[in-house]
Amino acid sequence: MRSVIDIRELSVEEIDGLVATAMDIIENPAKYSEACKGKKLATLFFEPSTRTRLSFEAAMYELGGNVLSMASASSSSATKGESVADTAKVISCYADIIAMRHPKEGAPLVAAMNASIPVINAGDGGHNHPTQTLADLLTIHREKGRFNNLTVGFCGDLKFGRTVHSLISALARYEGIKVVLISPDELKLPGYIKKDVMDKAGMAYEETADLMAVMPQLDILYMTRVQGERFFNEEDYLRLRDSYILTPDKLKDAKKDLAILHPLPRVNEIAVAIDDDPRACYFKQVLNGKYMRMALILKLLGITV
Repeated sequence: MRSVIDIRELSVEEIDGLVATAMDIIENPAKYSEACKGKKLATLFFEPSTRTRLSFEAAMYELGGNVLSMASASSSSATKGESVADTAKVISCYADIIAMRHPKEGAPLVAAMNASIPVINAGDGGHNHPTQTLADLLTIHREKGRFNNLTVGFCGDLKFGRTVHSLISALARYEGIKVVLISPDELKLPGYIKKDVMDKAGMAYEETADLMAVMPQLDILYMTRVQGERFFNEEDYLRLRDSYILTPDKLKDAKKDLAILHPLPRVNEIAVAIDDDPRACYFKQVLNGKYMRMALILKLLGITV
C-alpha cells in the first residue's frame, strides 16, 4: 500500500507513466468508465477548495467508483478534538483511498502513517500540492511535448505558494530546465527550496522583481495569487497583493507559443482579457488535473486497464 504526500516520491519514470495513462484516458474514456467499480474515495478537506475536491470526486465518478465526501472541517469530528491519526484510522474502515487537504503542513503525512489505505495529499498548508503539480505537468506535456529544455517563470507569491514549491521539485529532475523567480523581496522562494532542491539538482535559476524584463525568454509563465490566508499581517497582504497583474500589453514581448499557467483561483493577477489569448492554459490545467487524478487513483489502487 502506497501514498503520495510529496511529488518527489514519484520517480521520473512513474510521472511519465501517469502522463501516458492520462493521455490514454483522454483518448479512450469509455475504456476506463468502470475501472474503479465498487471502490470508494473519501475526500477529507479541512480547508476550503473548489477545484481540487470536485476534480477528485469527478475523477472517481468517471472511473466508475463512489465518493464519501466531507465538505468542511466544521462537519467533521475534528471539531470535537479528534486527531488526524484517529480520523485516518476511522476512514480506512469505510473507503479504499483518501484525498486529504489540511491547513497544517505534514497532516496528510500523519494520516498516511496511520491509515491502512492509500492517502493522497491534496494540499497541506504552504508545503506541498502534488496532484496540482501532476496537472501542471500534463499541461506542459500537452502544450510543449516535453519536460526538458524549458525556461519557466514563476511569478507572484513564491514564499507561500505550495504549487510553486511542488512544481519546482518535479522539474528539477529533468534536463535543461531554467527557472526564473519573479517576486517582491517579501515573497521570495524559501531558501531551503533553493538549497535542497535547485542547487542539489544543479538547476539554473535567476531571481528578479521585474516581470517585463524576463518575459521574452519564457517558454512557460506560472502566475500565482498572493494568498491572503497565509499572511499574519493584513497590511502586508494589502501592500503586496497587486504586485503583478498580467495584462495583454505585458505580453507584447512574450513568445508566440508561451504557455500561461495558474493553479487558480485567480483574484486579479491575470486580466480577464487574457482568457481569449491562445496562450492562456489555466482552464485547460483544470481539466488536465482531473485526468491526472484519475491516473493516480488507478496507480495507487493497483488497477490496470
